[in-house]
Amino acid sequence: QVQLVESGGGLVQAGGSLRLSCTASARTFSDYGMGWFRQAPGKEREFVGSISCCTDSTYYADSMKGRVTVSINNAKTTVYLQMNSLKPEEAAVYYCQAQWMTTAQDMASSRYNHWGQGTQVTVSS
Repeated sequence: QVQLVESGGGLVQAGGSLRLSCTASARTFSDYGMGWFRQAPGKEREFVGSISCCTDSTYYADSMKGRVTVSINNAKTTVYLQMNSLKPEEAAVYYCQAQWMTTAQDMASSRYNHWGQGTQVTVSS
């Protein structure tokens, strides 16, 4: 099980941007698919975007296409979620996930048993 730490959350005005980061201690993500999810109060956790192991291809939820980008640094130690044009209803706790040798699309549909602390994103109207 990969221990992940999300960071970069905070308060942003509607229409603003935020970049979240995800790291794991003493590990690279070279062979891992990585995904971002979010959960708002009273709602189920939902998929946001992901990046494949090995090819770095990406996959996004329809509601987020054109406004978010998932990327990974060259050292494969940090995964980012760049979010633009944020809406108040997108306020949530954002989580990252890692799964060995998984494509971006499969990251969206996989089941996960363990979640980290996440990082809170608040969008003011």
